[in-house]
Amino acid sequence: MERASNGGMLYHEVQEANLCAVHCVNTVLQGPFFSEFDLAAVAADLDGKERQVMLEGAATGTFAAGDFFSEESHNVSLGGDFSIQVLQKALEVWDLQVIPLNCPDAEPAQIDPELENAFICHLHDHWFCIRKVSGEWYNFDSLLAAPQHLSKFYLSAFLDSLKGSGWSIFIVKGNFPQECPMSSSSEASNAFGQWLCPEDAERILKETSSTQSSSSAVNNRSSDNVDQQIPYQALSREEVRTFSEMEDDDLKAAIAASLLDASVGTTSQREETEKQK
Repeated sequence: MERASNGGMLYHEVQEANLCAVHCVNTVLQGPFFSEFDLAAVAADLDGKERQVMLEGAATGTFAAGDFFSEESHNVSLGGDFSIQVLQKALEVWDLQVIPLNCPDAEPAQIDPELENAFICHLHDHWFCIRKVSGEWYNFDSLLAAPQHLSKFYLSAFLDSLKGSGWSIFIVKGNFPQECPMSSSSEASNAFGQWLCPEDAERILKETSSTQSSSSAVNNRSSDNVDQQIPYQALSREEVRTFSEMEDDDLKAAIAASLLDASVGTTSQREETEKQK
């Protein structure tokens, strides 16, 4: 069972450049344990091992090693996106295992995700984690200004909507770190990480939502904010609160279907935006 860590404080990192993989790993661990340089070193090590395997294969005439060496890294893109293998290796340092949610070993989590402690989600070039802290679930997406609380009911509908939208979801298993020194030193902190109590996280999200709503009203158009980029915010906070209190299976299925319909549009918008960059 997941125990309380860091006195119930929540560690969150806000999006910096294309470092969502770094943010994802650190929020899984609930502390600033890795930097972009750490993950880059893991990627380089994986690349080296893969090249060695390719060289050994070339020696037996299986394939031409030159074809492999002419390509870019298979584990980190020029834009800074890391492969799932990099995240897996980083978390292995803490004896944590990352497995796909759709594999046979993950069947219990498919039936009842509440049994788990953390999920990693990936689509295109974006990573984020959903984590249980002190018995409560939170969405630690770095595109959010603060962690978003998820009820046990909404957790299941949220994961269903992500899967329906094409997100790859992984379970993180093992003994998670229980304490991380909340220091301001460079060794235990970074420029985009912050510690928040649940009440502060809720307040920040409310303020952000209010500011975005006001801006949208003034401009009389949809702003390019988080709500348009991620499917789970297709529902308003009031709807989430209402649905969180419901346990009817039919309602749950209907909500998941609604989330999926809304997320298809937001995913398409994100793809169009990326094409225009």
